[in-house]
Amino acid sequence: MPLQKLQFRPGVNREGTTLANEGGWYDCDKVRFRSGYPEKIGGWAVISYSTFLGYCRSLWNWITLKGFNILGIGTNLKFYVENGGTYYDITPIREINGNTPSAGPPVVNASTITLTANGLVMTVSDSVAESLQINDFVTIAGAGTIGGVNVNGEYQIASVLSGTTYTVTLGTSTTGSNSASTITIAYQINTGFPIYTIGTGWGAGPWAPYLTTTLTNPFATDTATPNTITVTQASHGLTTGQYVFFASISDTSVGGVSNVVLQKSFQVTVLNSSTYTISTVGLLQGTVTTTSASEGGTVVVYYPSATLTASTTRGWGTGFTTGFGFQLRLWSQSNFGEDLLFSPRGGALYLWQPGAGATPAFTTRGQLVSGTYVPSKINEIMVSDSTRITIAFGCDEAGTYGTTVFDPMLVRWTAQESYSDWDPNPVVPTTAGFYRLSHGSEIIGALQTRQEINIWTDAAIYAMQFLGPPYVWGFTLLADNISIASQNAMATAAGVVYWMGVDKFYIYSGRVETLPCSVRTYIFNDINRNQLAQVQAGTNEAYSEVWWFYCSSGSDIVDRYVIFNYLDRVWYYGTMDRTAWLDSALRPFPIAATGGNLLVYHESAVDDGATNPPSPINAYVQSSDFDIGDGHNYGFVWRIIPDITFDGSSTTGSTSVNPAVQFTVRPRQNPGSGYGVSPAPTVKSAQSYAGQTTYTVQEFTEIVYSRIRGRQMAFKISSNTLGTQWQLGVPRIDVRPDGRQ
Repeated sequence: MPLQKLQFRPGVNREGTTLANEGGWYDCDKVRFRSGYPEKIGGWAVISYSTFLGYCRSLWNWITLKGFNILGIGTNLKFYVENGGTYYDITPIREINGNTPSAGPPVVNASTITLTANGLVMTVSDSVAESLQINDFVTIAGAGTIGGVNVNGEYQIASVLSGTTYTVTLGTSTTGSNSASTITIAYQINTGFPIYTIGTGWGAGPWAPYLTTTLTNPFATDTATPNTITVTQASHGLTTGQYVFFASISDTSVGGVSNVVLQKSFQVTVLNSSTYTISTVGLLQGTVTTTSASEGGTVVVYYPSATLTASTTRGWGTGFTTGFGFQLRLWSQSNFGEDLLFSPRGGALYLWQPGAGATPAFTTRGQLVSGTYVPSKINEIMVSDSTRITIAFGCDEAGTYGTTVFDPMLVRWTAQESYSDWDPNPVVPTTAGFYRLSHGSEIIGALQTRQEINIWTDAAIYAMQFLGPPYVWGFTLLADNISIASQNAMATAAGVVYWMGVDKFYIYSGRVETLPCSVRTYIFNDINRNQLAQVQAGTNEAYSEVWWFYCSSGSDIVDRYVIFNYLDRVWYYGTMDRTAWLDSALRPFPIAATGGNLLVYHESAVDDGATNPPSPINAYVQSSDFDIGDGHNYGFVWRIIPDITFDGSSTTGSTSVNPAVQFTVRPRQNPGSGYGVSPAPTVKSAQSYAGQTTYTVQEFTEIVYSRIRGRQMAFKISSNTLGTQWQLGVPRIDVRPDGRQ
């Protein structure tokens, strides 16, 4: 028989069986298609080996008037700005000893602040503290030493003992107390899980998905496992990592821990269907003790239903919003000139100004925006590029209309050239105003596109266009009965808008349509729907790609991606932990945040530079099955003629001098059978291939001799060596009929 070309349709197709997709590609990881041919994606290099706290979920890039290239970074714990590889913490201060920073110098009342240390735990009593939450950050200054240990510094709250008393963990053990008059305590904006009381949180009002259960004597402590309490709760339906909230504990003490201390949220470790454990580390100075096998009396437990998974990457400060379960801490950022406006979803509006100095004011924290009727709770903030009007999507009315009710469908905007004047009825008319959308229950996100702003609710998409006075903005319903996965699930490229819904992809190019996807079933059958809020979209303009990052069904952290190449109109996917992405023309390469608290430049290297030293990238693409003829006879492949280029491979330093890939031809008898193991091949090469079914191909490999027999086969190319970059051409196989048995 003549040589048979191994030439397949570009893109990956998982919408049918591997044999039904004959002539196409079926599986891949870290491979893209360029001009119709597969190649390994570019590698990445770290911007800096310095790290930040938390998972980054928002990136924004701009250049100041003095030419400083600055990156805004919002994480689930902090907000930073980056310049020159250094991260500067500009997380706003919520209050200082009971006063907001804008209210002038803090007033220190020594009688209300007491620090008591015992071991590694320090208890802080501050009668003017408000809305304390676990994981909130506090900064203590002027306290001096306790037991010879300097206790000044920044801490995360380990536990909340009451509305005004909490504990933090010291780095060094000490004992004693200090209540000096010079103590100053600053509280950053909330980062922890919400603390609710009965009737206002879980199990009440709009939070119907959250259940209540009354238990009798559920707590048991084990002296063999200090600082752990086992909870017995039949058919609790929880999984490890979820959170429970205990309330109305009738016994005053549980294993030596006050019931007041236990009336808060805990992350659980599930032992079996009826028991789970909670940690009491930081709740009590010392080890938990017990005087009986079971304590606790009657306990009311609030917890998410089994369909809502709360994890350490989800909940924070302001509570819940429709469609998101625990409110994920997502940030929105936008420039007002060289100044930065930013807001956490459900939080207030903040401003950071680089200042007029020779270098930006990196030590200055973001400030709460004050002005006329400024919203105090905003889901997303944006500054219109064409009008210099600041817009809030989903916000409270801030007393403007006689109420401060939060309206998730309300759009409000400022006077032109302002971020602080939100008054829609001033004495002198301005452009400030508002509009309530009608389709849906919550604004999920917004995106500036050409000549308009697109707004997504949980049920529709709108176009917001500038009309000028007196109406200022006009709103047009583009499509109803659509969905969107998250606040960041949309991207625009080449004048077209793409976004991920909850069960398919969409495109808006003048009209809203379903975007055909050859991997739709594969993606949405393996996606964590409880973590859709983490979906992040971005563009890679150099390769005409739109990327989406998401959590697979078995992960609460982003670990997968899917790509649409809008030039070739093909799809491919893979594994990668990227929690934020920004393709900025102000930086040399696309920027991404890894799950390891690093920022990297994509397409800037060959290998995985997030490790030190860099490690190889495991990349592969595998075809669907192809028949030998029509599958009537077995085929015997006795040689392979490679066609591959290694352009772009690195050949210096510690990386591979001789880049190489592996060719694998996987035979099987029928679609329902497994891929068989061929006899040991004989390969014309200086390398030993004894016992292998995978053949190493290098730059000047001309022929690979093989012994492969099957009725149908799949072809795979892979690489996992340092310095290797490749693009596949059209390899050929020499196959001859080999009987029917």
